[in-house]
Amino acid sequence: MASINKLAIVSRALATAAASTKSVKPPLQLFGLEARYATALYSAATKLNTLDQVEKDLIALQTSLKTDKKLRENVTSPIINRKVMAIALREASGKLNFAPATANILGLLADNGRLKKLDNVITAFRTIMAAHRGEVVCEVVSAKPLDSSQSKQLEGALKSFLKDNQSLKITSRVDPSIIGGLIVSIGDKYVDMSIATKVKLYTDVMQTPA
Repeated sequence: MASINKLAIVSRALATAAASTKSVKPPLQLFGLEARYATALYSAATKLNTLDQVEKDLIALQTSLKTDKKLRENVTSPIINRKVMAIALREASGKLNFAPATANILGLLADNGRLKKLDNVITAFRTIMAAHRGEVVCEVVSAKPLDSSQSKQLEGALKSFLKDNQSLKITSRVDPSIIGGLIVSIGDKYVDMSIATKVKLYTDVMQTPA
């Protein structure tokens, strides 16, 4: 119980410090609820000089969310009491030697009933950290895997968006539902060139009364 109380005190101290001092501006502006949590975490971790440790914590946690079904179900369950989950997460953070800022964001998400957003918050934070290192994260979604020639051509086109001090970090994902074409997210830019979106657009136009 003492360890839980200590984590709770640290959490409140971090929240107070964040509220009383000017936030640190991230190297990349993202939008949405997940981005707000990730940006707040980046600001707090920067002030505490624990950015690398927080990123390490979150990468390990995100891996566990993907491989541990029970953990994933507990985090996304609407039944488990928020306060109970917040205490459990802070206690687990202490046992895993997570940075105080990591423990704080987990407790905050639990308190606010936002744990189902955890994976997206982690992804947003990792995107901010990539920008912090001069990396530009790009996600490419295609209906089927791209061959080596297509990947090379796409990488060459995407590099034209980079500045001299930046490097490109591409992740690929296959989603057959887009039918064809590509959906590309690079930095804070988003381009939807999927056939599914075009079909929907044309359908909407055809169904609109003249």
